[in-house]
Amino acid sequence: MSRSRAFFIGSLIGLVAGCAMTVAMLLLASLFGVATPLAIFGDRLSVFIPADLFLSLMGRVGGYNHMKQLGVGSVIAGQILVGALGGGLFGIFRRDHRISGAISAAVFILLPLAVTSAVLWPVLGTGYRGLPIDAAKLVTIVGLALAFLLFERTIVGGFDFVMSERRSPDASPFTPHIGRRAFLFGGLGILLSGAAGATLLRKLYRVATFSYDGTQYKGRIVQAITPNDQFYCVTKNVVDPKVDSLLWRLEISGLVQNPRTYKLADLKALTPVDQETTIMCISNGLDAGLMSNALWRGIPLATLLEPAGPLPGAAKVKLHGVDNYTDTFPFEKAMDATTLIAYEMNGEPLPDRHGFPARVLVPGYFGEKHVKWVTRIEITDANAVGFYEKQGWGPDFIVPTRSRFDQPDHEARLPFAAAANGIPVKGVAFGGDRGISRVEVSFDDGESWDDATLDYPGTRLTWSLWSFDWRPDEPGDYTLVARATDGDGEVQEWDEDRPFKSGTTGFHKIVVHVAA
Repeated sequence: MSRSRAFFIGSLIGLVAGCAMTVAMLLLASLFGVATPLAIFGDRLSVFIPADLFLSLMGRVGGYNHMKQLGVGSVIAGQILVGALGGGLFGIFRRDHRISGAISAAVFILLPLAVTSAVLWPVLGTGYRGLPIDAAKLVTIVGLALAFLLFERTIVGGFDFVMSERRSPDASPFTPHIGRRAFLFGGLGILLSGAAGATLLRKLYRVATFSYDGTQYKGRIVQAITPNDQFYCVTKNVVDPKVDSLLWRLEISGLVQNPRTYKLADLKALTPVDQETTIMCISNGLDAGLMSNALWRGIPLATLLEPAGPLPGAAKVKLHGVDNYTDTFPFEKAMDATTLIAYEMNGEPLPDRHGFPARVLVPGYFGEKHVKWVTRIEITDANAVGFYEKQGWGPDFIVPTRSRFDQPDHEARLPFAAAANGIPVKGVAFGGDRGISRVEVSFDDGESWDDATLDYPGTRLTWSLWSFDWRPDEPGDYTLVARATDGDGEVQEWDEDRPFKSGTTGFHKIVVHVAA
């Protein structure tokens, strides 16, 4: 058999083996919640992409959901192609030498396992059923080993099957029988792998975050308390965790005298706190709806940290989610009475997408600090950084005061006849953990201002809902601007020196056409 023919047959077998390995990974992820490279490779790669480049790439591919889909598809295609290449090389070596089981295991199981584990080591602790990080890391490695074992056995067994026909000493190395066997093995293998893979991919797509990632809450539907199913949602994950509360644990570790571990029942046995808190994403635009408000129940984080005995040098807390998401904030903020470990949302257990069984609330800080599915709280020195911090987000994560119009719509056209009865102007204002004391509205692009009514003043930790009964004196085109004053008396402003990676500042403007 020629080297080119051996490479071709080996590549065909490797292609089948790569498909089988991918199906196994999909199966492990969808049925058992095991993290695989299909999902976590993107997490590992994204921290090396600067925030501005990341946003640029996201815009080019049509948004975060499309970017995640492209990432998963690329990893699937890449590992199948690598499988085909590995099979082709195996075919060339197998042509002239008998490869022992130890060698094939070393090349196709141990070596890929070592390389993959080394590359993905920081994200191997990802789990989707709520196992503690160290246990999840072991499960991920075992899952990889099983997938690579299937790949190795498929290549070795497939090649033996194709080459097993007994031939007479003078048989041609280009015997058609080998071609038929290769064709049948490859065709049947790809058909079976493809059918199973397509089924699992459809299932993966159904349970993926694509249908709700990026959910916004704005416009006429806005209420003081956001319903759970309408609460804004941003997630880095292709598939969010669905945590088994019996497996889940919350660890307190790091610079502490007494590391502690809590079950969900342990948290619920402590005296709870009910607290209304608004959360807003750092990437929320002036007119966007990546902001919502809920009534949460939980335990002050200080209640868990104090018994652990923080050591000198404690400067930050680093939060770890079961999905391998991490973030940090100052230790002093962690000890604030309003910083909570929440396990209920609007009177119900946390929904899966919002962090069941527990998440952290850090009033006044952007949403990325409010870590969902939290499983470890590590007290650290000042050098600790989180997932998005590594991308370059920040350095300021404190929410600046802002306000927004929810009604009327931008470029709305309204009849002047309706003005006599008043045109409802409504919106939202938010001052982080400083509250809102005043909202003003301008109808002449900031030349003059009128006080709006605070229909829902909220608290220092929430947004306020405001309104104004507008009665324009004459038809025309009006530029409406809103501005808020926080609870400390500071007026909303545009900070031209604040980088976009620390959140947008400025004033929301809309144009309304009042026609005669």
